[in-house]
Amino acid sequence: MFSPLIAPSILSADFARLGEEVDAVLNAGADIIHFDVMDNHYVQNLSFGPMICSALRKYGVTADIDVHLMVSPVDDLIERFADAGASMISFHPEASLHVDRSLALVKDKGCKVGLALNPATPLSVLDHVLHKLDYVLVMSVNPGFGGQTFIEHSIEKIKALKSRIDKAGLNVRIEVDGGVKLDNVKAVRQAGADMFVAGSAIFNTENYQHTIKEFKRLIS
Repeated sequence: MFSPLIAPSILSADFARLGEEVDAVLNAGADIIHFDVMDNHYVQNLSFGPMICSALRKYGVTADIDVHLMVSPVDDLIERFADAGASMISFHPEASLHVDRSLALVKDKGCKVGLALNPATPLSVLDHVLHKLDYVLVMSVNPGFGGQTFIEHSIEKIKALKSRIDKAGLNVRIEVDGGVKLDNVKAVRQAGADMFVAGSAIFNTENYQHTIKEFKRLIS
């Protein structure tokens, strides 16, 4: 079993002082930094691009940066985020004309690769590519906005995905993004997840260290 990782989503951070915010959550015990990248096309919202990733690297952030692309098409932004300093890149299979080619592009750029599954996306999309992935991102809300409520049937999907990975004998992480909070993270962990994206559940609290410590206690 992988060691669990806490990944604060900067979508909920104070962008007027983003570098300080990222430093603060990392110093408080966060493991990686999560980017929710939205294009006002694949999803309704518009967030930020590779420039922010590059700026944080220049600022001095050395932690892994986990980029979740909610964009279509994906290949150009895969290259641009990789060049800007991304460590991990996931995208939605529906957003790529050729999923296998997009996966290979992420790997060729030296990043870990993941596929992101919307709540209504079946696990069958993984049938021919699961062995090529470093992680699968299970969306526990519909993509596009922060602060949404966790979709409860995501727990069963995580369990089924974990079973599929184990039966195949693969070392593939399960990341969960959407509505993950202190009151449900233990159940998400028990279902089989080992990377936990939390935006407002961390950045909207007064004491990041206390919050992240409590997250880690619940998933240990």
